[in-house]
Amino acid sequence: MGKKILVTGGTGLVGRGIEFAALSDNREDEEWVFLSSKDCDLTNLDETRKLFEAQKPTHIIHLAAKVGGLFSNLRQNAEFFRVNMLINDSVVRCCYEFKVEKLVSCLSTCIFPDKTTYPIDETMVHDGPPHSSNFGYAYAKRMLDVQNQAYRQQYGCQFTSVIPTNIFGPHDNYNLEDSHVIPALIHKCYNAQRSGTALTVYGSGTPLRQFVYSRDLGRLMVWTLREYTETEPIILSVGEEDEVSIKQVAESVAKSMGVSDLQFDTAKADGQFKKTANNAKLRRYLPDFQFTPFEQAMKESCDWFVENYEVARK
Repeated sequence: MGKKILVTGGTGLVGRGIEFAALSDNREDEEWVFLSSKDCDLTNLDETRKLFEAQKPTHIIHLAAKVGGLFSNLRQNAEFFRVNMLINDSVVRCCYEFKVEKLVSCLSTCIFPDKTTYPIDETMVHDGPPHSSNFGYAYAKRMLDVQNQAYRQQYGCQFTSVIPTNIFGPHDNYNLEDSHVIPALIHKCYNAQRSGTALTVYGSGTPLRQFVYSRDLGRLMVWTLREYTETEPIILSVGEEDEVSIKQVAESVAKSMGVSDLQFDTAKADGQFKKTANNAKLRRYLPDFQFTPFEQAMKESCDWFVENYEVARK
């Protein structure tokens, strides 16, 4: 019997990466359906039930979430917690009620404790409070892991989750008020290039991050759906050796878009200095997986934004 795979939040950055991967490795026994927020209000359990009744999915990849960058999280911790808890409860409950065979939910490295040792790994999710800047979002995401464990224990459900590091690529959110660092820099660089002004980077540029290209993440999430059988989360990331500073990221964006003048606004907050993640578990499963080189992925991402400026989310 074939699989019907429903992807919530499927028209955003990660959803498009999964779509790219699924089309690249097309299987006759899989039907993929990519949903957007326009298709259903997932904060409403009854609406979510109607969606599941109509679609009758066998598998779910759950990406839908209220997300934002550092500054929008700082302003709206209560709202980030509330909305994400409602969305997650609706989706997880319906997966149980409608006997979905497998659920893969997407978490974030921001769920890890603020005060911890590095590199972080999958066993450390609940070891202490997350960073204060986005604790609402982080705790709501942590609860997905709790739900997965509880539904496996009580009902035998095959529910699991992935923890990607910082994601970038085509179809991101480029809104300058609430986007993440790379899409914000791409949009600002686009504006600077056209106005002949400097690219201003918020913060000192010293924080370190691991960035994973959305199309690489898409391939890894398709693998997770098809092959990964543990309930415990798995970190999907490039290795520790591929960590880069925000300064290096800004330079890469500027190089890709032909801007030479960079300035750093050190009056703006940096956020966490580092949150290095260990991808050893992933490498045990997929020792030969090849990630797209960072500079190539950045160039493809910048080119996509320029070519799709009129329709990009901004």
